[in-house]
Amino acid sequence: MNEENYDLLTIGDATVDVFMTPLESETVCELDKKECKICFSYGDKIPVRDLEFTIGGNAANNAVGTSRLGVKDAIVLTLGGDTVGDLIIERFIKERVDTSFISRQPATSSNYSTIINYSGERTIFTYHAPRSYEFPVVLPVAPWVYLTSMGETFRPFYNHFIDWLKKNQQIKLAFNPGTWQMKGGVEGIKEVLSLSHILYVNREEAEKLTNFPDSHGKEKELLTLVSKLGPKICIVTDGPEGSLAFDGQKFIKCGIYPQEVTERTGAGDAFGSGMISALIKGKDLKEALIWGTVNSASVVSFVGAQKGLLKESEMLEWVERGKDKVKVEEF
Repeated sequence: MNEENYDLLTIGDATVDVFMTPLESETVCELDKKECKICFSYGDKIPVRDLEFTIGGNAANNAVGTSRLGVKDAIVLTLGGDTVGDLIIERFIKERVDTSFISRQPATSSNYSTIINYSGERTIFTYHAPRSYEFPVVLPVAPWVYLTSMGETFRPFYNHFIDWLKKNQQIKLAFNPGTWQMKGGVEGIKEVLSLSHILYVNREEAEKLTNFPDSHGKEKELLTLVSKLGPKICIVTDGPEGSLAFDGQKFIKCGIYPQEVTERTGAGDAFGSGMISALIKGKDLKEALIWGTVNSASVVSFVGAQKGLLKESEMLEWVERGKDKVKVEEF
């Protein structure tokens, strides 16, 4: 793939995910609105109804999701030299994601997660391998970059990335901060925020970044505060309440696509990959929100973050159906 052909570079992390669905007769689940616990008998062997292996991680999900929607994507990440890393690369190749900018570190291992699926929700045991992220010696310039979560040692990579982005200001950056980026607060990611074209966060993250707790009923104020951090377009997802957007002029609310939920892993990543694919293809913000919404609805009807990611032909069908089912309005 020639560098001038890339539509998008996706930067972040990847894992191998193992999904286990235990037999419900073997669990004790205490359910209420504030607390949910899954309990297993100590020392027992627990029967598992389903077992599925896939790759995951925010960057991996975005790269696969955009590739399926016809976006020419390359992924930038650092993997260990183990068989887990081999599996991740094999999957990217199968999904037509360019792997030219993946760095391998033979002395380290790759990320790995075990996910217990119970009653449509997931509990994740995650291992993030200690590593130093390598910024590629040569990184092509693409019209769009999607920057998402990295582990605790992300700072040196981010510093290189900021310098590179400042030298290539024609690039549109979509930023989806992860756990470690959010832990640093606004101060830790303020330069990336100021360079972002789009920021994707959920409501809780938006409230944290703006120090604006309990924003319900104050959505315009929340979005306005987020926009003051620098991004030209602010996207705030809100679970079953849908999503909110602000482009500096219009406030937009998008509902959800009604869909039975099997498992929620990757819903946010599916929304992001659907939305950025639409924007890359020249769709307006309202239609891009619909792309993200239906992609997310498809994903939650399967186990895992990638099985339900739509292909371009499927997306067009879902969007057509979504025009009657997904409410998009300015507010």
